[in-house]
Amino acid sequence: MLARWGRAASQLAAAAELTRRVAAPRAAYLSDRSYSKVGTDAAATVTAPSTPAVSSPSKLPLNKPEVRLNVMFWSKACSLALPPNSPLRLEEPHYEGIKRLILKLLLFYSKQSKSIRGANVVYQRIISQVDKPAIYDVFQLEKTFKTTFSLLVLHMWLFLRRLKEEGKEGVDFGQYLYEIYNHDLELRVSKAGVNLLLTKWMKDLEKIFYGNIVAYDTAMTPEAKHDDLANVIWRNIFSEDGSGLSNDAAATAAVQAMARYTRRESTCLLLTDKEAIFSGNFMFTSLENKPNPGKITN
Repeated sequence: MLARWGRAASQLAAAAELTRRVAAPRAAYLSDRSYSKVGTDAAATVTAPSTPAVSSPSKLPLNKPEVRLNVMFWSKACSLALPPNSPLRLEEPHYEGIKRLILKLLLFYSKQSKSIRGANVVYQRIISQVDKPAIYDVFQLEKTFKTTFSLLVLHMWLFLRRLKEEGKEGVDFGQYLYEIYNHDLELRVSKAGVNLLLTKWMKDLEKIFYGNIVAYDTAMTPEAKHDDLANVIWRNIFSEDGSGLSNDAAATAAVQAMARYTRRESTCLLLTDKEAIFSGNFMFTSLENKPNPGKITN
């Protein structure tokens, strides 16, 4: 019996150490350069490090059903919270007796630990939306490191924008989320084949991250023109060289649809309750093919 609890305590101690390391040094860094305090010196668009060439967004992927972008993302915004009976919900574990006591001593139930677990769930929701083929099919994008990174930044911004509504608590949660994002990004960069200049890449991508979220924030202000968001999305996600919006009809339709998607998701997140936001029990609007593509009205 004692040996069993000894092994359990060892495993729990390892979990506590992982929690401590995730919260460590960069949390202080982010509090100095929080998304809510990003300086305007960050460029709105920054040239990304060399990545595989991105094909023209006007080229539809082969063997994919046609998507009628002009009828998408016009429906009324609604909460993204998962219903109580959803199998996709993730609940906090509830232990009793000595196991609960040990976990409590290891600060498993502390506010910081709960926030870190919640931030991990939130990030899984983000990458689930970004890594699925549906988002590339719908918006006619080729899946490359550049496009995936750009979509990742867009969805990080959407969630960080929602967190601003929660004041200091939202800022703290955003720090944990940024830590998780940054670690995942390092793995993605390494997987893309970058090993020798990893530090330089990460610094360049950090500039792009902050530059993009400043540009998105600016495009969503009351003073911004209606097309500003579409122009920013084109430069950050679709364009290969940061040039102005293309005259190509298919490319324009894809960019305008993503602008509508972005505005709608932002409003949906504002309508999503605090509990769902901090626990990660929400899902971005599904982009999976419906039975009749001609009637997609997300």
